[in-house]
Amino acid sequence: MAEPATPAWSDNDQLRADLDQFVRVRRRLFAIAHRIVGNVDEAEDVLQETWLRWQCADRATVINAEAFLVTVTTRLAINLVKSARRRHETYVAPQLQEDTVEHDAGPQAETERGEAIEFAVQLVLERLPPSERAAYVLREGFEYPYRQIAETLQIGAANARQLVTRARARIAHARRYPYSLPARSVLLRAFATASRSGDLTGLETLLAADLKRAA
Repeated sequence: MAEPATPAWSDNDQLRADLDQFVRVRRRLFAIAHRIVGNVDEAEDVLQETWLRWQCADRATVINAEAFLVTVTTRLAINLVKSARRRHETYVAPQLQEDTVEHDAGPQAETERGEAIEFAVQLVLERLPPSERAAYVLREGFEYPYRQIAETLQIGAANARQLVTRARARIAHARRYPYSLPARSVLLRAFATASRSGDLTGLETLLAADLKRAA
């Protein structure tokens, strides 16, 4: 007797599978969106759009579902921050210690990761003086404890905490500092290397040197 045919994978089955995958990582996606846009309602809007993109995605091209969702969320949140209606409003920097793109997510994901890093570097260059930039990047970007920030930058622990506090406040305001393109390129390379490899030696050295020059 022939075995019964396996029921076809229905649209409802696919929808449930899509929803299950989305719900499993929703908390992480919201954290990423909120960190970038700095607003609960707009973070929810980003997640809504991410869900729509996920429903329309070609599954044959998705190697890693979570990486795809994280990448889309990051890109949509950054686009929102850079959009015209947000141009004159406050926003906060994305924390790139979050694995915004997984290593097996493919060339498109690597492009998204590069854009996210470039955006964050430009933001801290525009908004923060060297002393606050150094402390802020180590604390917010790579979760350094204040004691380690103090040791790396050769400052007091209380000073390190104060610099980060001032940097957080300054990020939310519109004042911009001038910076050179060579300085931007150097920081971008150091930031990208630290983010990808986990080796922060070059970034630490660069930030400490910038702080000394500004002293």
